[in-house]
Amino acid sequence: MTEAPLLAVEGVSRHYRLPRESLFAPAPVVKALSDVSVTLRAGRSLGVVGESGSGKSTLARLVMALERPDTGRVRFDGQDLSSLDAAALRRARAGFQMVFQDPYGSLDPRRRVWQTVAEPLAVLQGASRQEQHERAAETLEAVGLRASDRDKYPHEFSGGQRQRIAIARALITRPRLIVADEPVSALDVSVQAQVLNLMQDLQDRFGVTYLFVSHDLAVVELVCDEVIVLQHGVVVERGATREVFLRPQHDYTRTLLAAAPKAELPR
Repeated sequence: MTEAPLLAVEGVSRHYRLPRESLFAPAPVVKALSDVSVTLRAGRSLGVVGESGSGKSTLARLVMALERPDTGRVRFDGQDLSSLDAAALRRARAGFQMVFQDPYGSLDPRRRVWQTVAEPLAVLQGASRQEQHERAAETLEAVGLRASDRDKYPHEFSGGQRQRIAIARALITRPRLIVADEPVSALDVSVQAQVLNLMQDLQDRFGVTYLFVSHDLAVVELVCDEVIVLQHGVVVERGATREVFLRPQHDYTRTLLAAAPKAELPR
């Protein structure tokens, strides 16, 4: 019997209506995603690649239920996220969290690290202040920082350390899925490798599943089991990462690979 996917994106489309260019002209429509279907099994990593404007971040927002699809549905662990009321969606969110691109911009500079890291516990699970303190310290240690770092502020850390804090915040509810939207693009190459190695280690330790959005093919090749290629909101290629990168079938995939820098990340 085939195991049901943890994440199933079923025929989703998302269109955005732009402001009218003139009083009598129809409002232009941008088709960010068109009939996209994706499945992801627990414990695996799926890369989503494509140029800017291909629909990668829109897909991430739909998976996180930050937006609703115009058509289709997103199922997480069998639940249609669009069908959940606010309270049920809040409970479900403990199972899927997100890591953003900018490690500094995603952290509140006025709050101590433990407050930022433990925020999902307070909001989604109603944890006590004592439990927030303890779980924040435990989770910071899991991402390679010290328990005592919980009382510091974001400006006291390097870029790589701040991204570890962001990962700790995503990890603290012990989610089954983490959506990572360009999580290392703002970091130096050597620091990128450290953060990616950390994410792989966390996957091995906790069995977390990753949806990894990136324009950097070297990053996707390093960390993802499977990959989909988006062009103008349409999936033009999918498969095992190594197979797609070695033997691309679509012209757009070949163009992306030809344009990608040849330098590899340190392992």
